[in-house]
Amino acid sequence: MPGPIGTSPSRRWALVCTAMAASSRRRGVCPSEKPWSRCLSLHRMYVTLFTFTLLCLHWSRCSSDDDHEMEEFLKREFSLSKPYQGVGSLGSSHWELMGDAMITTEQVRLTSDMQSRQGAVWSRTPCDLKDWEMQVHFKIHGQGKKNLNGDGLAVWFTKDRMQKGPVFGNKDNFTGLGVFVDTYPNEEKHLEAQKKRYTPRTERIFPYVLAMVGNGSVSYDHERDGRPTELGGCTAMVRNLKHDTFLFIRYVSRRLTVMIDIEGQHEWRDCLDVPGVRLPLGYYFGASALTGDLTDIHDIISMKLYQITVLSKKSQDEEDEDEITIPSVDNFELLRVPESEERMSSVAIFFTVLFSMVGCVFLIVVGLLVYGHWSETRRKRFY
Repeated sequence: MPGPIGTSPSRRWALVCTAMAASSRRRGVCPSEKPWSRCLSLHRMYVTLFTFTLLCLHWSRCSSDDDHEMEEFLKREFSLSKPYQGVGSLGSSHWELMGDAMITTEQVRLTSDMQSRQGAVWSRTPCDLKDWEMQVHFKIHGQGKKNLNGDGLAVWFTKDRMQKGPVFGNKDNFTGLGVFVDTYPNEEKHLEAQKKRYTPRTERIFPYVLAMVGNGSVSYDHERDGRPTELGGCTAMVRNLKHDTFLFIRYVSRRLTVMIDIEGQHEWRDCLDVPGVRLPLGYYFGASALTGDLTDIHDIISMKLYQITVLSKKSQDEEDEDEITIPSVDNFELLRVPESEERMSSVAIFFTVLFSMVGCVFLIVVGLLVYGHWSETRRKRFY
């Protein structure tokens, strides 16, 4: 016969209460004290407390993330993982290789540890999911020492695919979302050449993760490591680690969240969280990497896309369901004009107006002189 540990919770409580009653009788406790009733009351109190705790936890979970409850489903047609069957083969896979990228048994190698390499892997199918989550398992390693390696890798959700270019192996002036793992501090080296330094408030430690939304007319600023168009970012020491490193990108209810797991503790760390991000449907997922004079190995182990189903308390009528055609970010001006250019434009406008006024006055004076000379000549003709 099984003991109390193998019995149900109700059976265990009955055994405990029976033991309490027997102990009370042995001590000569008066039956009117009803130890069994007191035990049952204690049982009810614990059950009530346990139920209340469960309700609080459930309410907290449902109330998190702006009163949204989310369910996620793996979408295999947009996911890349071992054993990479058919990847790169025409028509036999959902993913396609570009440039110097190659397939091994353990990873998709975007670049080897050699100069002037760029490679990418792109999804063949456009994604029409409104809310999604991408988890990227990657590895960056090489022989280069600190700040003598480069250039980094990027994860994309863009309108165009399979386009070589200078932005971590993809084209500049892209349309969509780019999340960059930048391993070389171009701006810092440029400042050092000018014998300048960051201010403590603006200093960034590399490797650095940042996000950018492009609308097709915004260029990525290499010299400043994307600072003018950066939505947010964080430091991420991801090179030459012995444990796995992960990048988490979530786009739900027009909110972009990026987190990282690089400490080997299987815990996500916040990197950036930006509301009001508007991304159209039908874009392509991809990953790319680039090396220049400095090198690194950039590997993608897996890219897993999850469809997010949002169970919101808000009615659909209250949400803004306008179709998004151009990527944008609320309260963030993508087409920024540098301050120096703005000042030059104001000066140019001032001098243009000034010279126009002087020119008008000059023409009026010349006109009056010509008219006076003509009138004088005409008057002399009658004498």
